[in-house]
Amino acid sequence: MLRRSPTAAPAAPARPAAPLVRTAVALALAVTLGACNKPGAGGPAGAASAPAAAAPVLLLSPQDVTTLGQGVHASGPVITGSIQPERRADLRAEVSAIVLQVVRDNGEAVRQGDLLVRLDDTSIRDSLASAEEAARAAAQSLDQAERTFTRLKTLQAQGMSSMQALEDAEVRRNQAQSELVAAKSRVVAARQQLQRTMVRAPFDGVVSDRKVSAGDTAQVGKELVKVIDPASMRFEGLIASDRMGEVRPGQAVSFRINGFGDRRFDGKVRRVDASANAATRQVVVQVAFDAGSEVPPVAGLYAEGIVATSSQPALMLPEASIVREGDNAFAWKLSGGTLRKVKLQLGERDARSGEVVVSAGVAAGDQVLRRPGSTLVDGQKIERAAPAAASAASAAPAASAQRS
Repeated sequence: MLRRSPTAAPAAPARPAAPLVRTAVALALAVTLGACNKPGAGGPAGAASAPAAAAPVLLLSPQDVTTLGQGVHASGPVITGSIQPERRADLRAEVSAIVLQVVRDNGEAVRQGDLLVRLDDTSIRDSLASAEEAARAAAQSLDQAERTFTRLKTLQAQGMSSMQALEDAEVRRNQAQSELVAAKSRVVAARQQLQRTMVRAPFDGVVSDRKVSAGDTAQVGKELVKVIDPASMRFEGLIASDRMGEVRPGQAVSFRINGFGDRRFDGKVRRVDASANAATRQVVVQVAFDAGSEVPPVAGLYAEGIVATSSQPALMLPEASIVREGDNAFAWKLSGGTLRKVKLQLGERDARSGEVVVSAGVAAGDQVLRRPGSTLVDGQKIERAAPAAASAASAAPAASAQRS
């Protein structure tokens, strides 16, 4: 009897599995293609809206937004220089003496006539005493010569004295008069020298620079202290000589001073020098601060501005609100409840205000972000902060005040 081997089993039952595998692969491919064609799923229809939909809502406070308005674009020569006092005095030694005391130091306010520096006056006092004694002796000699001349004149009239004796008495009297005048002059000079050992403030002001200390030897002409009047500050600037024809007294000047940040000062041209510097070919222009404006109390600060020789209305945008990408410039404009990135056409920069002229891209009344961040997305949703939360939201930049 023949027996069937176990390894010889028929393979026919396993064939139906192949059609099932092909069916499953086809179903998976169809699901994948369908997902790719859905909006926002990475396909052509949803590529543009995916970043905006994924970006969080931007919460804005009033401090994050600026409203554009018509401004004035001023143009003219650039002026650079420093703040200097109109009233200033460099007090120097007028006698050779030792410095005994420096009464006032830098930055201290002084009144007219206040003592600033005291020099050694010992030898000068001795000279004054000697001159006064000589003047008294000369006065006594003149008095005696005058009496002698009067007596001889009487005797000569009576014929009891010669004319020669009278003439000699007159000569001695005239010499005594001359000696008295010279002695009084020496007294005045000695007193003046004594006064010069006491250096006093010539006007109300502030000591700006002390040059000596007690114990120094002050030669004639040595600088002792400087006194300035802070209320007389003015802007002494330089302009290019080829632009001096545009500058006239009375023109408005807007400038910034180093140490005062973005604060702007206004003034008017007071005087234009008639000659240019031989080395730099620049012309000095003196600018007076406008009446009632605050004047910096410190001299020597650097300042830079523009003389407004012409002006015209223009739409101005702060530099901080402009985003530059290569040669292109953009701004983030608020449009309804979304944020839009608009391309700008820029003009000249106003050297007076630091703002830039915008010729196209935005209009007056549009609202843009004051200081846009780098994580913003075109079409991103925005939301205005409530009045109660506006002050808290303004403490952080607009780009960081985001919520999901």
